Amino acid sequence: MKTIVSDSAGAVAQAAERVRRVLEKKPEAVLALSGGRTMSALFQELVRLFEADRLSLSRAAVFAVAELEGAPEALSLRRQLEEELVARTDLRPEACRFLSPEGLDKYDSMIQDCGGLDLAVLGIGDNGHIGYNEPATPFDSLSHAQRLTPATRRQLAPRFGGEEQVPLRGLTMGIKTLLSARELLLLALGAEKAEAVFRAVYGKTESYTPASFLQIPLEVSLFLDREAAAKL
Repeated sequence: MKTIVSDSAGAVAQAAERVRRVLEKKPEAVLALSGGRTMSALFQELVRLFEADRLSLSRAAVFAVAELEGAPEALSLRRQLEEELVARTDLRPEACRFLSPEGLDKYDSMIQDCGGLDLAVLGIGDNGHIGYNEPATPFDSLSHAQRLTPATRRQLAPRFGGEEQVPLRGLTMGIKTLLSARELLLLALGAEKAEAVFRAVYGKTESYTPASFLQIPLEVSLFLDREAAAKL
């Protein structure tokens, strides 16, 4: 595991540069992409690299890491990727795949049919969840529906106008799905992530701390701002 600490802008820029290098080496790379505010900052940097003619997504395939079951379209990862990457880069809309309740049992086989994940780009929840793999999710889990914990629903509440408006379940790549990626990249920003980052790096490798699975594979890079790295 490699840990790179910088200010927030530096952490985002270095994470984007890692994505760029993967695509430079393998333009047809299969990417797993997460959503949320942290990923918005990363997507903006990828757009900047694209506009500078330093990055192309034209041959890449993208699989969404997670989605909220029953979320309004405007708050979906599909909409985020369409607005922040597809509309602003050469990423093809037909190259993007998204989780759905009816397609869950086929999601992992779709990934394998594309040659497997080359890079999974991840965020981390305040309680250590990755995707929507909440505490106690088995490490051998494949893509599945997951009931969200109260902590996760509280974290999402500002986006939905209140905790009672947050969907009860998320759809997510499983931990085993993510572990199959050839490389994992985690981007974490802000003091509220510091405890989760600490447990991901130094906690026991157990399902109670989902992010601790990052200790298992060799090709893992953590890009952190100083606030998120404060407890390391």
